[in-house]
Amino acid sequence: MKNSPTQAKLAELEARLAAIGDAQAPGAVGVAVSGGVDSLTLASVAHGVLGRSATMYHAQSPAVPPEATARVQTLAATHGWELEVFDAGEFGRAAYLANPVDRCFHCKTSLYASMRARTAAQLLSGTNLDDLGEYRPGLRAAAEHGVRHPFVEIGADKNMVRAMARALGLGDAAELPAAPCLASRIETGIVIDAATLALVHASERLVGAALAARTVRCRVRASGVVLELDAATLETMEPRRRAELEDEVGDLFAAAGLVRSVSFAPYRNGSAFLVDVHERA
Repeated sequence: MKNSPTQAKLAELEARLAAIGDAQAPGAVGVAVSGGVDSLTLASVAHGVLGRSATMYHAQSPAVPPEATARVQTLAATHGWELEVFDAGEFGRAAYLANPVDRCFHCKTSLYASMRARTAAQLLSGTNLDDLGEYRPGLRAAAEHGVRHPFVEIGADKNMVRAMARALGLGDAAELPAAPCLASRIETGIVIDAATLALVHASERLVGAALAARTVRCRVRASGVVLELDAATLETMEPRRRAELEDEVGDLFAAAGLVRSVSFAPYRNGSAFLVDVHERA
C-alpha cells in the first residue's frame, strides 16, 4: 500500500499543499468546503499538512442540503479542523436569483468574495480533472479570485480523489455520490427561491428513502417536476409505486401552493441546465 498509486498521489498532494503554504506570508490557505468528497478530502489533507494554518470555509445556504453542512461540521469537530461557517450572500444577488446560464459564476463569485473578505490566505477549491470536461462557469469566478485547484495541479480525477478519501479513512464520505447544489435542479431561466429548493430537497429525500435509490434528482422544469433516477432503480420500480410517489411529491408541491405535474425519467447529469454548446466557449 505504501507504494500504491493512491499513496504516491497523496504524497504529491501533500507536497503541493506544503509548497502553497510556504509561498504565503502567514503560511496559510483557505479551503472552500461544500461537503462533497472532493472538498472534504482536500480539507483533510490540508489540515494534515498545515494544521491550524489551513482554515476551512463552508457557505451555509438554502441551496446547500442541511446534511452537507452537518457532514462538514462533524468532520471538522472530529479531526480538529479550523472551520468557519458563513452566509456567502448569493441570495442577495439578483443575477444569481434570475438563474441565468452562468448562475454558477454568480454563486462562486459570492463565495470567493466572502472568503476573501475573511482571509488573505491562498484560496483553494476541490475541483478535480473531471470537472474541466464540463461547462463550469464557476471556474471563471475562481480564476478572477486567484483560487487554486490542487487536485488539477497534481492531475487527480474523481476516482483518484475517492481513493484518497478511502486511504485517509474518511468513511462514508469517500462513497458520496456527486451532489451539486440544490439550485442545479432548477431549469435555467426559472427564478431561484428558497421555498422551491426546500421542496426539491424534501422530494429527493422522500423518493430516495422509499426506493433506496443511489441517484435522485428532483428537477423543476417549466413543464413540471421530473424525478430523475439511476437506471437500475427506475427499471425495477413497480408502476403502482411509481404512481404513489408521483402523487406524494405532487402533494408536497401543492401544499406549498405550487401545482405541478410530476413524472419520472432516467437520470441525466445537468439536465436542468439549458445551454447551447456555442455558449460554452
